[in-house]
Amino acid sequence: MPKVTFLPENITIDYDPATMPYSEHGKKGSLLDIALNNGLQLEHACGGSCACTTCHVVAKQGLNNLSEMEDDEMDRVEQAADFQLNSRLGCQAVVKGDVTVHIPDWNRNYVSEGH
Repeated sequence: MPKVTFLPENITIDYDPATMPYSEHGKKGSLLDIALNNGLQLEHACGGSCACTTCHVVAKQGLNNLSEMEDDEMDRVEQAADFQLNSRLGCQAVVKGDVTVHIPDWNRNYVSEGH
């Protein structure tokens, strides 16, 4: 089973892509889909439709275990604060294997995350 680690919380989620329900936020099997299905809040102001950058994450390990970036995502993610070469939108990056991503400080909503 693949696993996704979300930093800086250092929360690792093991999941079965065949049985995980689709939350209809972002693409099926995306970082956003996995986070929401496992109780981890990842901001997504546009509902996962690739219309904003609130679900911006930075891949730290396993970038090759994420789906290829499509043009729509590239156009949008380049507008994200602190854009980096390994930046992705959580709603568009479909997980294919183990990956570690960092949620930038500016992108964490401590009210909705219960802090």
